[in-house]
Amino acid sequence: MAPDPVAAVPALLAPTRLRSLEIRNRIWLAPMCQYMVEAEDGVPTDWHLVHLGARATGGFGLLITEATAISPDGRISPQDTGLWNDEQVEAWRRITGFCQEQGAKIAVQLAHAGRKASTWPALPRFRRRRGTVPEFASGWRTVGPTSDPFPGLDAPDALSREEIAQVVKDFVAAARRAEEAGFDAVELHFAHGYLVHEFLSPLVNTRDDEYGGEGPGRRRLALEIASAVREQWPAERPLIVRLSATDWIDGGWDIEQSLELAQELEGVGVDALHVSTGGAVIADIAVGPEYQVGFARTLRDAVSMPVAAVGLITDPVGAQTVLERGDADFVAVGRAALREPSWPQRAAHELGMRDAALYPGAYQRGSW
Repeated sequence: MAPDPVAAVPALLAPTRLRSLEIRNRIWLAPMCQYMVEAEDGVPTDWHLVHLGARATGGFGLLITEATAISPDGRISPQDTGLWNDEQVEAWRRITGFCQEQGAKIAVQLAHAGRKASTWPALPRFRRRRGTVPEFASGWRTVGPTSDPFPGLDAPDALSREEIAQVVKDFVAAARRAEEAGFDAVELHFAHGYLVHEFLSPLVNTRDDEYGGEGPGRRRLALEIASAVREQWPAERPLIVRLSATDWIDGGWDIEQSLELAQELEGVGVDALHVSTGGAVIADIAVGPEYQVGFARTLRDAVSMPVAAVGLITDPVGAQTVLERGDADFVAVGRAALREPSWPQRAAHELGMRDAALYPGAYQRGSW
């Protein structure tokens, strides 16, 4: 189909705003762990510059970094990025600046891996290693709501009230560093069975104090973090939450509880939801194209803030249809973007648009 220069801009390619942040289209780069900090110090490297920079030149509207730990013990693996010291701030500033120069906006996903921390990097050379990295091999003691382990991992230490308060402070401190590093937005990682999701899920959080029990107690940590970060994060910049909408198991965290949390998050100033699923416990998940989109639609119908859908969204026409149906306001592309850093440029072509602005000047000779 030949591009029509006067055709209406498809929703997928339409510019939009979150707070005062202008985003050139509705395509997000989903956060994907790279496990490429070989020095194991949390400092992003040239790999991260090239990985994120290539997607910025490829036309993505909003890039979201891999899970970036708020503290050393919050890393998923020893080779994760972090944002707990000034050296990391300086390294991230180089990356954010380059990506913004290409017309993209960039968010940092702030995370604490909880009882799923200190694991071997998911890289081919570590494929024979499973479980928790021992302390003699750069691992560390993990923490969680209780001392119950995730299957196959070492038992964590149950967090005390004082340690929970420190986690909140660490999220706030990381958000302040994110501002210094030049990030346009912050995404709080409350999904995939990491620390905050562990507190949310009744299958994991069996505490009997104010951070456990019924729904309000299990939601307390998430709301404390979101509220504290929103208070310190610049008012003009968006705050996003990534949420697992369900544990996929009866008796676990589910869409009804997610609806309650979403409304409360909106009440404390969260600007958008990024809707994923699963991760707190081992579950039988029927994975397929767009398998999580329905959860995004349900949450979008319950709140006034915009919602991003994610999960095997690989086809531009399908992504456009997600938006046209009103299932979501944004689509996040993950694995397809690993294969194709310029996915948005192809999407524009397949949707009948000729958008030179998606290409750096040096690349326009190669435009679709």
